[in-house]
Order: sequence, then structure tokens, then C-alpha cells
Amino acid sequence: MPGTASAPSRRDWLGLIARAAGSGAMLQAMTGLAQAQPSGYAGPPRLQGAPKGARVLVLGAGLAGLVSALELRAAGYQVQVLEYQQRAGGRAWTLRGGDRYTELGGATQHCQFDQGLYFNPGPWRIPYHHHGVLDYARRFQVPLEPFVQVNHNAYLHGSDAFGGKPQRFREVQADFNGQVAELLARLAPAAKLDAAVSKDDLDRLREALRGWGALDKDFRYTAGFHSADRRGWQVPPAGGLMPPPMPSQPVPLPDLLKSGLWRGLADGHGYEYQSTMFQPVGGMDRIAQAIYREVAPLVTLGAKVTGIAQDAQGVTVGFQRDGAGQVAQADWCVCTLPLSVLGQLALQVRPALQAAIEAVPYAAAVKVGLQFRRRFWEEDERIFGGITRTDLPITQIGYPSADFNRDGKGVLLGAYVWGPNAFELSGMAPGQRVRIALEQGARIHPQYPAEFENGMSVAWHRMPATLGCFAEWSDELRAAHYADLCGVDGRVVLAGEHASLLPAWQEGAVLSALDAVSRLHAKAVAMS
Repeated sequence: MPGTASAPSRRDWLGLIARAAGSGAMLQAMTGLAQAQPSGYAGPPRLQGAPKGARVLVLGAGLAGLVSALELRAAGYQVQVLEYQQRAGGRAWTLRGGDRYTELGGATQHCQFDQGLYFNPGPWRIPYHHHGVLDYARRFQVPLEPFVQVNHNAYLHGSDAFGGKPQRFREVQADFNGQVAELLARLAPAAKLDAAVSKDDLDRLREALRGWGALDKDFRYTAGFHSADRRGWQVPPAGGLMPPPMPSQPVPLPDLLKSGLWRGLADGHGYEYQSTMFQPVGGMDRIAQAIYREVAPLVTLGAKVTGIAQDAQGVTVGFQRDGAGQVAQADWCVCTLPLSVLGQLALQVRPALQAAIEAVPYAAAVKVGLQFRRRFWEEDERIFGGITRTDLPITQIGYPSADFNRDGKGVLLGAYVWGPNAFELSGMAPGQRVRIALEQGARIHPQYPAEFENGMSVAWHRMPATLGCFAEWSDELRAAHYADLCGVDGRVVLAGEHASLLPAWQEGAVLSALDAVSRLHAKAVAMS
């Protein structure tokens, strides 16, 4: 910079941004530069030469269990599926009007949503590169529709930012990008960039910053056409003799940085959240239910597994159904039960696998669905899909990505909570969670109290079938236990999102199942 002993290097330059925007922003940016990898899905497995009469027990009828059963049956195995719940689909679950749900502790909720409305307590979106899930949806003719991840007209909200008034995502993004671009454009001519850079390249860089940040001809981010085209207008362009357009006023960079709202700008940049995302029409359980209809004769619902034993000849699984103890036997077993449940059962497996099962904790998460008598977020605020983010414990408000611009009622995702706040909410009664979602959401949408009708809440640590939301791996845990968890143990192999590098995603469950049945089949053929 002029007047300094030496021009800033690239490291100095990025460091300045880090100090201005915070280390969290730099970490998000650096993480976003990592090379993403596509799904490992290459189509259904070609399992040939299954031993004649070979039997496989599949434990759990979530997506991993259903896919395992489907492909093993296609290969010629005799398959039996044991499922604890009175429904298939596992965490790919949709609550609709008339449903009942009883959580640990005995609290029972009766869903009162109107016909056609629903709430996904588990997965609610599918990335475009999750080829496995998308292929099963295509094979079973499950219609999909876009899921809106980033809505520039949704809000970013901080309790202490701008007097607690929510700010439009587009305004925060435009002002942050614009003023950072102006800063970099001013620094660029003096920056060494750790290497010799030609004047032409610096000129190109500044032009790129002008376009990225909506800067004017003097490389400034000011109120005018360029900034208003990004952040919106105080008076928008109209027609005829209507008032002339007037640009809106950007928020000064110090105020924006102090607000912390820039932390929400990374939404949609991560590989798993980039457009286009999808959802099944009518609810996330549609894909699992389509597969279930194909394999339903193989599935025993209401079967609570109590133990798994194995020897050189086969596998024996104890389970309870209708209050009576029963036994199922087979040559092989694909176990898709969550580790949080599996670790509490009597198991006959190698010590290394037992240690892996017991080592992995499960993340806490709480979701709340709220039905309102009208779609005020669309009618009053022009928010069609997407997510509002807040530093309040509710963390997110998700707007439905279907039935846009229609009269009538709607269901919002009123809270999606994880971490310490999720543990606190999990200790509350279902109705209390709903009340908290209403109270906190009203700080963003004051229409809540007048428009609310009913709600449902799901705390995943209180879900009897899973005892948690998803496997919460760390790098250290993966290094110590992942290979043991995924390997075939005698005649048993595990599958599910917990046995994948995509925990919490349905694609992880699908890919894990396909890998598990392929390796189990290879062993069965080798031993036949």
C-alpha cells in the first residue's frame, strides 16, 4: 500500500480479510475450495451366482435395509427383513394429518395437519449429485420437485444485530461482497500475491472484482444502479408514470461485520447444498415407500431385535413381536440398525467390531413443524422456499418448496436445532418445544401468534428406533474404527448412513447398503 515499507503479500492480503471477516469466514472459504467428489454410485450391483437356497436376514427397513433386501432378492437370495417400527422407511419419515407418534417417556402426539400438508422430521432434501437416491427414485417413478436451499429474499437474523430486525439475505450478501470487493480492488495494485503478477493480470483481477462486487466505474460500492441490482431497490423500477426508481442504501462494512450475519452467507456454497436440490413430491418418505411396496412380502413389521448370534453355519437373530420372543435364522445377515441401538443388544461379533459399534456417538437434533392458517411468508414477505437463519436456539426456519403462490394453509419447518440447544429441547415435552419455536419465530415473523394452528416436534434422541439423529464421526474415530465397522464380520455385515462417508444423508445409506451386499455376496460365493 502507498506509504508502507513493502506491499502486502498474498498471505498478508488474505490475513487482512480474515481479521476483517473473522476466521470462521476464512475457514468456510478454504473448505469450499476443497475438490468435491461425486457419489460413488455406478448403478445397481450385478450380483451373479448366488448360492442356491442361501438365506439372508436384513435387520431394519430404513433405506439401507430396503435397498439391501431389494438387491439381494434380485440376486436370488431368500430374504427376510425385521423392522422394529410399524412402518418402513426409518429416518426417511414424513408426518401427515392423522399420524400418531410416541416418543421415549410416553408422550404421544397426534398430527393435525390438514390434508396435503406434511413435515419431514428427518431428511428433507436431496443433492443433485446423490446419484444413488435419485436413481432409485427414477426406477420406482417417484416424482421429484426442486428444493430451494438458498432464497435471496429469506432472512438472516441476529438477536443483537440491527436492533433484532431480520435482514434480507440478498442485502447482506450484496453489501458484504461489494465492500470486500472494493477493499480488494484497492489493495490489488500493491499486492505481491506471493509471485510475479503481470499488470494485465492485475487489471483482469480488478475487473473480476468489479463484476463480483457490483462496483462502479471507480471501483467503489455505493448506492446506485449496480448495488441496487444486487441488494434490491428502495423504490423499484415500475411502469408508466409511477415513481422513478430509487436505489437502496448499503449497510456500512463495520456495521455488517459487527452483526455477524455474514456467517450465514456460506449457505448453498458447500458441495452437499449446491443447486439443484430435490425433494419427492408429497414428502421425503415417498422413495422409501416405493421400494417398500416392492419388497413388502419380505418385511416383518413390529419386530424388535434383541440379539444377534453367529457361528460357522449361519446367523440367529432373536426378536420380540406382539409380546412374544421369536427367532429367525439365515446363512447371512445385513444389519442396518443404528449403532446407538445396536450397541445395547447382545451381539456375537469380533471385539474390534464391538468396540467400533460402541465408540460412535449420535448427534442430537430437534425439528418442529408448524401449521399456519395462511402462507403469510409468501403473501406478506414474498419468501417462496428457502431457509432463514438465526442465532436464536431454533437456528433455522424452512419454508415449503411446494404449492407456491396458492391460497390456503401451509406448514413451516419452525426449528431445526442441533448441538447443546438440541439436548436442552430434547428434555422438554413436545408441546413445550412447539411453544419455544413459536415464541422465537415470532421475533422474525410477527404473524406467528395470529396465524398458528397446530404443530409437531421430534427430538431424535427420544426416537425409540434410533436414539439419536445420525452417527457423529470424528477423524480420530474413523481412523480407529471405520474399517472394522464396515468389514464383513463372519456372516454379518453392517450398513447404513453410519457405515458411510456421508453420515446423515440418504445417499450414505444407499451406497453403504450396495457396498455391504456386494462384499457379502462375494464371500457367500467364495464359501459355496
